[in-house]
Amino acid sequence: MKMWGGRFDGEPDAGFMQFSSSISFDVRLYPYDIECTRAWAEALAGAGVLSTDESRTVSGALDSVKEEFDSGAFKLSPDDEDIHTAIERRLVELIGSEAGKVRTGRSRNDQVATDTRMFVMDHCARLAAGIRRLQTALVDKAADSLDIVVPGHTHLQQAQPVLLAHVLLAFVQMLERDAALLNGASKAADSLPLGSGALAGTTIDVDREALADRLGFSGVSANSLDAVGDRDFACDMVYALAMVMVHLSRLSEQVILWASAEWGLAELGEAWSTGSSLMPQKKNPDSAELVRGKTGRIVGDLLALLTTLKGLPLSYNRDLQEDKEPLFDAVDTASASIEVMAGTVATLTFDRERAASLAAGGFMTATDLADYLAEKGLQFPEAHGIVGRIVTYCIAQGKGLGDLSADEMLEFSELLGPDALEWTAAEASAGRRACTGGTAPEAVARQIALAREMIAGD
Repeated sequence: MKMWGGRFDGEPDAGFMQFSSSISFDVRLYPYDIECTRAWAEALAGAGVLSTDESRTVSGALDSVKEEFDSGAFKLSPDDEDIHTAIERRLVELIGSEAGKVRTGRSRNDQVATDTRMFVMDHCARLAAGIRRLQTALVDKAADSLDIVVPGHTHLQQAQPVLLAHVLLAFVQMLERDAALLNGASKAADSLPLGSGALAGTTIDVDREALADRLGFSGVSANSLDAVGDRDFACDMVYALAMVMVHLSRLSEQVILWASAEWGLAELGEAWSTGSSLMPQKKNPDSAELVRGKTGRIVGDLLALLTTLKGLPLSYNRDLQEDKEPLFDAVDTASASIEVMAGTVATLTFDRERAASLAAGGFMTATDLADYLAEKGLQFPEAHGIVGRIVTYCIAQGKGLGDLSADEMLEFSELLGPDALEWTAAEASAGRRACTGGTAPEAVARQIALAREMIAGD
């Protein structure tokens, strides 16, 4: 059953019809298309186009169609170009030609725009819930790691000691920004196109505000041309998911480094790692590596979507059929990646002895010594130079800062009293940074409490 054949004398090329069909991927919009059709039938009844009985009959048939889809019993026809065609064709089979009345005043253009917006709003909420689960895993792991000091890095070089919990909580903040982006994408989608018709609006006197409320929208589109041709909300969602994946990729890289023999800081749970077909000793961080690898896929989805939209004249164009595969792929890939990383993080274990060994090296408390001298009244640039010479001396002598004697310290500055050695311990260094957002245990404990409130706030 074609929705458009009346103007044509001949049959379309079979190969072209297969090429133009979208049912293979837009079939997943069926829950939204069914609810969209049900709501439109109710609106048509309110406008006097359908009788109350006809609207109820349509609604009952739609229940049957949904049951068929849910159970996998729905049979697609070779003539089903898209999900809208398939559902209308099945309605006609179930209740007869009166099902065709439901198309009155409605186009596939405003229908698919509505379906897609409903999909985006629904899946933004689901993905945000997944982010909350990953954030919870990170916060729980941070709470268990408040006593672990590790090297903090800049340029991948050891910089200053930080709490491991502080590192984990940094990813919680990244993900919070992602949740905000998803919320923004959901708000961008929250405008009902239904009633815009093909492009110029419908002639049927339907109550669009009531229709919006019925379908979970807070308002209606202001311009019918824009409503049917707009996919900015889809770009917003895929951009949000690209950022999710960039942050998951950074987390993955951190886990991969921690789990390497060179770092030796973390052990992956066996449920989230694999072995080697050749080397029996290997335990590979495949979960993190795969998430890192899939990041480029979603960045590609965003580029594909933007490229599809960039040259389209108003209003609807068939190019917009190409919005769904990158959108669906981004949603599916990000959803799976979030769950994989939640499981990976939840089962990570950390080696406290190795952490202490790593935190003791690398001259990471050099800045603390400079701060000590600054507190004694020395200008910081001069203090920086003195400590730099101390580091050079230690390297030549094969010593760490904590290995220096009080007499050796005095050779560099008379301001370096015996208590200066207390400033070279990694734990003390972290403990001095108690400012809001700092890495001292009390500051990180406050971050954990605030993060739990933030997560529970949804």
